[in-house]
Amino acid sequence: MRRVMRRYGTALLVISATVCFVLAVTYAQEAGKQRSSYSPVVIQESFASIMTRMKAAKPAVMKRHMDLLNERYDLGDRPAEGVTMSGGKPVQADVRAKLPEGMTWQKLAAMEPEEIRGRDLWPAGFYPLPHPNHPEGGMVFPQFHIDEIKRQEGRDLTRFDLDFDLPDHLLPDFPPPIFLTTRPDLGDVSQGKVVTIDNYYELFNGILNPKQLEGLRLLLTPSPQQQFNQTEDRRSERPSRGVTCFDCHVNGHTNATTHLVGDIRPQEFRHRLDTPPLRGVNIQRLFGSQRALKSVEDFAEFEQRAAYFDGDPVIATKKGVNVLERGSQVHFMAEVMAILDFPPAPKLNIYGRLDPKEASRTEMRGEGVFFGKAKCAVCHPAPYYTDNLMHNLRAERFYEPRMINGRMAAADGPIKTFPLRGIKDSPPYLHDGRLLTLEDVVEFFNLIQQLKLTDDEKDALVAFMRAL
Repeated sequence: MRRVMRRYGTALLVISATVCFVLAVTYAQEAGKQRSSYSPVVIQESFASIMTRMKAAKPAVMKRHMDLLNERYDLGDRPAEGVTMSGGKPVQADVRAKLPEGMTWQKLAAMEPEEIRGRDLWPAGFYPLPHPNHPEGGMVFPQFHIDEIKRQEGRDLTRFDLDFDLPDHLLPDFPPPIFLTTRPDLGDVSQGKVVTIDNYYELFNGILNPKQLEGLRLLLTPSPQQQFNQTEDRRSERPSRGVTCFDCHVNGHTNATTHLVGDIRPQEFRHRLDTPPLRGVNIQRLFGSQRALKSVEDFAEFEQRAAYFDGDPVIATKKGVNVLERGSQVHFMAEVMAILDFPPAPKLNIYGRLDPKEASRTEMRGEGVFFGKAKCAVCHPAPYYTDNLMHNLRAERFYEPRMINGRMAAADGPIKTFPLRGIKDSPPYLHDGRLLTLEDVVEFFNLIQQLKLTDDEKDALVAFMRAL
């Protein structure tokens, strides 16, 4: 009997241990599927395998996203007559968001938010805009910028898994002019060139002081970034020296490079980021996608520590975080950003309002709508047309939450009031670039604020914003 008990007891112990092991493995596997705030650090797949797999998937990924854009928007090239950006590029005209079949903007504006939501009539182009591959994310550069940096520096910003999505005619000037608060007499100091590490000294020696020259050099020096670095989980074919501040904020402005904000989890709730201009940061007081940074110095320092790596300091350490010295490097970079000026606005007086002797009748009427019926000036007061605050538009009043190509379209939460000075130079609009033209902006806010503007008032409002 004892032998039997010993035999079965041993068997039971083995079975018990096996069950415990299986349960532990199963638990670990299930735990591995749980959401995590962290990116995977140790990659278990070779770089060659990752690249082969993602290259093969790229056509389907891009087709899915471009199908969405074409369903949402009219992407045609239709410039506004006689209206250009500061560098001469034509400004695009017309509302580009498509309406549901049988609907008009006037009919939609007459409805209450509950009715629009209940009947599922919110225009597709007014939903949050996903990244070209939202589950993957990361910096994606327009082709014209990739080509210019490769020509000047031999540095390749091409991603093997993704392409930029919006057509060139809907993007800002390239290269954009550079205006300085310290030397307004010089006008555009870029000489029509994209400023890089190769030409900055030639262009700015004798215009900037020694601190500013060094700050500009740092803004043009590549640093490792999540997709562009030396590791096996990069998204460039060759190991990369990284990206520069001015790869997104080209010439201290923007080329509409897109990315995902680093300070939201999980991935599907992260906002697509439309790169904002650095022009006029000297009058701004809130920085970062959640506006947690209170100075341009904070912005200069923590962009490379956090935003470059999706807000993950563990990955930053792995890929090569560039820790800047606050008292010199950060200060020098911030001093350069603080002298990047808005473009000239010859129709505005010293108070930031239209000069009746310079402005057209339509522009004057638009100014009246802006400061009156449309209530734009509540958040965008003159002279720089920002209140330096954040506001929650609560667009989710108009639609049921839904997943769109990996992006959870729910609530945006509070977003920053961006300056409207020089606004015609920086399409697309809103924090994620979902609004392609100023006409789209007017229709969006006409619905959000329930303004019931007439067509003439809308046209006048667009004309006024183009004069800012």
